[in-house]
Amino acid sequence: MAEAKTKPTKQSVEKFIKSIASPQTREDCLAISRLMSDATGSAPQMWGSSIVGFGKRIIEYAGGREAEWPIIAFSPRKQNLTLYVGPGLKDAELLKKLGKHTVGKGCLYLKCLSDVNLPALKRIIKTAVKRK
Repeated sequence: MAEAKTKPTKQSVEKFIKSIASPQTREDCLAISRLMSDATGSAPQMWGSSIVGFGKRIIEYAGGREAEWPIIAFSPRKQNLTLYVGPGLKDAELLKKLGKHTVGKGCLYLKCLSDVNLPALKRIIKTAVKRK
């Protein structure tokens, strides 16, 4: 198995979230952390310097390379909140119900939680965990 660039660290998730400048983003990250922890039954862990992950799994890249990665994760980026929910993005009807968002390959991008339907987001997260 090839080495992944992003790996689990000993950095404190609590300190990381407290260091977020925007109060709204901080609150959103705390809420997302609770949702993901509830869905996985796992405590949050820092992956690299800016990704909060839950649980572990092996992913396979298109070229066949494998790497360890969280079951689900999120990161407060400059432009948006990035949720790494891969398989949770397969349900087009559920995404329609979600509210303001964009998607990328395996990622869900949100400006803030107040823009989305929380029950739909919870279902997306639960779907991502089930399809790990």
